Amino acid sequence: MGFGSFDEICNRTALPLSNTMIFQIGNAFVHFGGLITFLIIIFNVRAKYTAIGRTEMLNFMYLLIALIVSSLIVDCGVAPPSSSTYAYFVALQIGIASSCCICLLYNGLLFFQFWEDGTRKSMWLLRIACFSWGVANFIIPLITFKSWNTALDFRKTTLMFVFTYLINAIILATYVVLQVILVFILRSKWAFGSILLGVFFFVAGQILTYVFSEGICKGAAHYVDGLFFGSVCNVFTVMMIYKFWDQLTTDDLEFSVANVEQVVGEFGGNGNNTLDEKSSSVFF
Repeated sequence: MGFGSFDEICNRTALPLSNTMIFQIGNAFVHFGGLITFLIIIFNVRAKYTAIGRTEMLNFMYLLIALIVSSLIVDCGVAPPSSSTYAYFVALQIGIASSCCICLLYNGLLFFQFWEDGTRKSMWLLRIACFSWGVANFIIPLITFKSWNTALDFRKTTLMFVFTYLINAIILATYVVLQVILVFILRSKWAFGSILLGVFFFVAGQILTYVFSEGICKGAAHYVDGLFFGSVCNVFTVMMIYKFWDQLTTDDLEFSVANVEQVVGEFGGNGNNTLDEKSSSVFF
């Protein structure tokens, strides 16, 4: 077993990469719970019309929903390992997860105002970045699974390991570092707490999934394993990411509401046309 080998990982953890039949009923309930949670978050994000990075954050949440759907198909045996489509769904799951990582980093950069958020340019840049990184992380695992290339097959997984684990880990670590710098600049203690909790849940989920999964499975009489608790931790991680974004954009929403109230107070008696014109200058 050398660097980049998945032998040890797959011996300890019931990952779809291990090509074994998985019927994660408990994990399915976690995914459904996460789906409901993310839909609620999307509703709240859409309600913050003037918040920085609102459209980009919605894009991140949509990718997470796509990831949950792909995880349900793969983890719960909807696409059996014996089927010809199994490798494609696993590669798709990896590609979407990688897109989520790059999308999160993009959202983290928006608060530094290197460019204007929500514009057509910003959204196309985000889509290109997510699509490119997602496709790369779809093609490399698929070629590895199918052994379509002599340099990449199920015995030579170093390149897939580097793309799937190492580079994505660096992307997530960069996001965390940038947000820590941001909260120190803004002196937001509550936002810093959200980042710490998010990191805690994410790290705990990885440890439970990759280190203690086998022990949990035996202790729970094979009803659940580390993947179940890892999925729970991932849902809490996303909740903390949303909470962090919500705390940093509270002032944006309050500014908008304050302006609207002032407009209503000053122009409420002068007719609808005047109010409409003044309101449009507030939001646009």
